[in-house]
Amino acid sequence: FQKAATEVKNLKEKPDDTEMLEVYALYKQATVGDINTARPGMLDFTGKAKWDAWEKKKGKY
Repeated sequence: FQKAATEVKNLKEKPDDTEMLEVYALYKQATVGDINTARPGMLDFTGKAKWDAWEKKKGKY
């Protein structure tokens, strides 16, 4: 896991938004576990997208 986390930081090309959300969600699920925060407010579009991606991983890994 640590090797993969390091390699993501050194990619030659930046992943697109969908790929970044997947990486974020997997990282949070692996390091924190199931989501443990309230969903961000309706004007926090980035926060909601990240929260939703992580929430989809709930109970996995």
